[in-house]
Amino acid sequence: MDFLTGESAVDSVQQIIHFLVQEQKSVVLEFGRYGNSMEAYMLVANYLTRRIHDQYVEQVERSLGDTQIEPPQLLIVVEEAHKFLDPQVARQTSFGTIAREMRKYRVTLLVVDQRPSAIDEEVMSQIGTRVTALLDNERDIQAVLTGISGAGGLREVLARLDTVQQAIIMGHAVPMPVVVKTRPMTRHFIRQLKTSLRSKSKMYDGRSAAAGKNECSTIKRP
Repeated sequence: MDFLTGESAVDSVQQIIHFLVQEQKSVVLEFGRYGNSMEAYMLVANYLTRRIHDQYVEQVERSLGDTQIEPPQLLIVVEEAHKFLDPQVARQTSFGTIAREMRKYRVTLLVVDQRPSAIDEEVMSQIGTRVTALLDNERDIQAVLTGISGAGGLREVLARLDTVQQAIIMGHAVPMPVVVKTRPMTRHFIRQLKTSLRSKSKMYDGRSAAAGKNECSTIKRP
């Protein structure tokens, strides 16, 4: 594979981890012309997630009792998840371990797929919140509703969802299953979203500055 080299002046994986942990920036992996290469997917995803796993476990354990050096919460998003979480493949990757064990180390897994029945059952059982659009395949419906109370009544709800913009949210994030309709991604909505994010950022900065002033005034007192 052309992206593999014998030597490199830069540790690209460490750079990615630096962006995630130190700068708290999102990182998107795009495989380009290797998009249909399972070998490339498995090699890169396995290597990267194992390094992230090791660093987060080490850093969280080192920060026990000192929240100031805790790493930030990390969300790993897996698109076309069946490529990594198929029952035969999941045992060879670290995604199963992340789904089962890494919440206590501040790492969460977000799984995105059109065929949930193709995902390993053990991984599906660890997914606490599920956002599900219209499904018409019985195996997919069964996979999504596994472990959800009142699954019988929800089958009918799933079958009646609109083909676009409607979904049902189930699990830890809501007290009971609820159907939602998403807003269309118009320019007006995007402007509103950007404005909201900027205002929240300013609010956070203001709180940080106030906290800093309070700390300084406390330190100066005899």
